[in-house]
Formats: sequence, structure tokens, C-alpha cells
Amino acid sequence: MNCEVEFLPVGEASKAGDAIVVRYGADNSYDLMLVDGGTLDTGKAIVEHIRSQFGANATLTHVLLTHSDADHASGLRTVLENLPVTNLWLHIPWLHAEETLPLFRDKTWTKAKLETAIRSEYAIVAEIVDLALQKGCSINFPQQGSSIGPFTVISPSRTVYNYLLPQFDRTPAPDQEAIEAAGLWIGKQTALAKFLESLKKAAEKWTTETWTKELLRDGGITGASNESSVILYASLDAERILLTGDAGVRALWWAIGFATAIGMPLQRFTFVQVPHHGSRRNVGPTVLDALLGPKLPEKKFRFDAFVSAPKDDTAHPRLIVLNAFMRRGGDVVVTAGRKKVHWGGFNPRPGYVSVEPSEFSATVEDYD
Repeated sequence: MNCEVEFLPVGEASKAGDAIVVRYGADNSYDLMLVDGGTLDTGKAIVEHIRSQFGANATLTHVLLTHSDADHASGLRTVLENLPVTNLWLHIPWLHAEETLPLFRDKTWTKAKLETAIRSEYAIVAEIVDLALQKGCSINFPQQGSSIGPFTVISPSRTVYNYLLPQFDRTPAPDQEAIEAAGLWIGKQTALAKFLESLKKAAEKWTTETWTKELLRDGGITGASNESSVILYASLDAERILLTGDAGVRALWWAIGFATAIGMPLQRFTFVQVPHHGSRRNVGPTVLDALLGPKLPEKKFRFDAFVSAPKDDTAHPRLIVLNAFMRRGGDVVVTAGRKKVHWGGFNPRPGYVSVEPSEFSATVEDYD
């Protein structure tokens, strides 16, 4: 089986998102899958792209929403309105109300009231679900072990998702003690924390790296919603593919643990999505060593690594992250607002040209 992975442009400036078209099968007999739908404007571009490349009657066998953030979900409404979709895969936050009641601080919540409160905060996801029901799509829940086309979901488990949900920015206040007792406390990012982070970005400092001097740090923290991102692993005849969405360090460790437990080999990928548009909060040297393999003594590319980022995005990707992937054998390609495709055994389509990968950067972002 061939497996082609194409990243479509999403967003402008620092407003990054994801929209990934996957084609799997043979040149004359294949299925199509869409992973995330980007922003509202992206939806129309996805529809036009699929019709122009795969025919006016093209059908999406699978559509997956990795997590509920608007920059991944919004465009799926237009996709569902205009293209036939057989299977929709997504987490529906309010349907976890009964399981998560004990994990919210306010113990007066009832299942019905909590469902209503959560659904009202996730209007885009609600629209997607309603459209899918109108169109007769099969609605499925992606959880650890689920099979979606050529992929297996390796994170999150349903239990982990339930503990993350009360920590999303748009759900009611969590019961911190109950979640900490399970070892799954991440915490909500406050408005003050977001403001301070924006100040740091505005006053960015720079430092130097070499191939043997890596400055990327462990301990990066991203939001609970990002940690709930669906991570996909495909193992085919000649391809091993890892799609990570906006997953952070903890989600990557959960994925590593599950893959190891069921005998899925790590460090042998042919294609890897760099998480969360190349944010340094989402990766660290230790988790990358476990996932991709240890640092190499010299440049020796073993796999393709794609980063979804808009054109002229000053925040993504971080050069310190691109260097880290290169050290471990990644031939890194940044989308920079253009369509980029990993052919995965398929014949290249007309109009596409070879792309120049990123170069190792001697100057990178400083933490201090």
C-alpha cells in the first residue's frame, strides 16, 4: 500500500492550523482521508483542492478532527457541506460529561447541565456533529487502539481524555486534587500567563547552536487541549508514518508507551509531522530520542519531517526545534503557506516540483 501525505496551507502570520490530505492504496485504486480542516477560509480551499486533484466525485472515506481547537476544526463544516464523507472521527467533549463529573470542582453539576455548558463552548464542534448527522456520516470516537484507514490511534486513551477535558480552557473549573491524584494534572493557561508569553515572544533573544551543542530543553508544557490531540501511526510495506497534530510532550510519551506495548517499532519512521507547527513547548530532547532515535554524529537524513506553518509566521516553527529534528535524521520541510506533499510511493501529480528542505541554523531562539 502507498500512502501519500499532503499538507495544505492554513492561516496567515502567526495564526497556524492544520489540514492534511492522505491518499492511501494504489495509483488506480485509492481512498482519501482528511486530517483536520484548518480555519473557516481553509474549508473552501480543501474542497477545491480535492475536486481538482481527485475528481469532481471524490469521496472522503475518513475525516478526522485531531482536537477541538478552531484552527483545526472550522474548515470541516465547509468540507462536510460540499463533499461526501463516509466516516467522521472526533472527540465530542460534552458526551464525556457523565464520566467526568467527579473531575470538576463544582459538585452541583448534573450530567445534563454539564453537557449543555460544555456544548455551548464548542459551537464549531457541535455544528460539525449536526452536519455529519444530516449527511448520514458514520460518527466515530478516536481513542487509543482505533483503526482509521491505514492508521492506528496511539494517543490519547479514553481515560486520559477524560482527565484532560476539565483542564481545557473552555470547560468549567477542574477539581485539581482529583486530577493530580491520577498524575494527569496539566492546568489551564491563565490570561496572565498568555500575556506574559506574548511579551517574551515580542522580546525574542537569540543564541548559537552547533550540531553537537543542542540547547532544546526538556520540561516543555502545552495546554490540555493540545495534549488531547489524536496521534496516528501507520505501518505499511515501505512506509512508517507518524501524524502528531498539536500533541505535546506528555501526549508523545503516552503514544510511545502504547506503541511499545503493542509492538509498534519506533525510531524507524519514513515520515513524521513536527508537532504543533514547530513549537518548542511541545517537544524535548529526551522524548525525541525515544521517538526518533538518538542524535547522529553528522547529517544523515533518515525520514521526512514536515512542519505546518503559514507564510511569514514569526512564531512558528522554532529553529531550535527544526535543528533537533535534523540531528535525529529528519529532512525538514516547512510548508510556509504552500502545499507540500510526501508522495509515499504514489507517482507525483502534474504541476508539483521538488522542494528544498530547511538548512541547519547556527542562530536559534534563546530561552532566557
